[in-house]
Amino acid sequence: MLDISPAEWTAILLSLRVAVIATLVATPFGIALAWLLARRDFWGKSVLDALVHLPLVLPPVVTGYLLLLTFGRRGLVGGFLADHLGIVFAFRWTGAALACGLMAFPLLVRPMRLSIEAIDRRLEQAAETLGATPFKVFFTVTLPLALPGVLAGMVLGFAKAIGEFGATITFVSNIPGETQTISSAIYSLIQTPDGDAAAGRLVIVSIVLALGALIAAEWFARRATARLHGN
Repeated sequence: MLDISPAEWTAILLSLRVAVIATLVATPFGIALAWLLARRDFWGKSVLDALVHLPLVLPPVVTGYLLLLTFGRRGLVGGFLADHLGIVFAFRWTGAALACGLMAFPLLVRPMRLSIEAIDRRLEQAAETLGATPFKVFFTVTLPLALPGVLAGMVLGFAKAIGEFGATITFVSNIPGETQTISSAIYSLIQTPDGDAAAGRLVIVSIVLALGALIAAEWFARRATARLHGN
C-alpha cells in the first residue's frame, strides 16, 4: 500500500514544486495587499477586499476558465507574453503554479491582514517620531511583529496550493510529468481499473501534507497571539 511508484513520486514532487513556487511568488503581493487593507482607508476598499476573496466563493472551474481566457496562448495577456517574452502558462507547470497561487491567495492574505491589524500602531508612530521613514518602519517594526501571521498565511496558502484541482485542471489540463499534480493524479487513478491502491497512497500523502500544514499554521497563530500579549 505504501510502495509509491515513480509516477506517483513525480506527481507528489510536482505538487510540492508548484505549491512552493506559488506560495513564494504570492507572498510579497499578499504582504503588500494585507498592509494596504489593514492600514489604509480608501474608496473601493470593500470592493478590493471582495475581489481578493472571490476565488474562495467562485467555482474553481470558473477561475480556471478565466485564467485560460486571460493567460492562454490566444489570451490578451498570454498572447503578449508568449509572442514577446516566450513565457507560456497554459498547459505548463508554470500555469499550474499561477492557478494555485491565485486560488490560495485569499487564505494567504487573511492571516497577514489580521496580524498587521493586531499590531499596536503606537509602536509604528514611535518609530516615525524617531525619524524612521515609512519603509523603515514597515521593515523594522511592522513586518517583524506580523511575521507569525505572515508565516501562518504562507503555510495555509501552501496547503491550499497542494490540494488545488478545479482551476488547475481547467487551465493546464492533466499532463503526466508536466501538470499532473497529486489531485489530478488521484482523479485519473480512480477512473482507471486497479487504480484504487495508487489513489489510496496519494490520498494518504495528501492527508499528511494537509495535516502538517494546518498544525504548522495553528502553531504560528499561537506564537502570534503569545507575542502580541508579551508572553
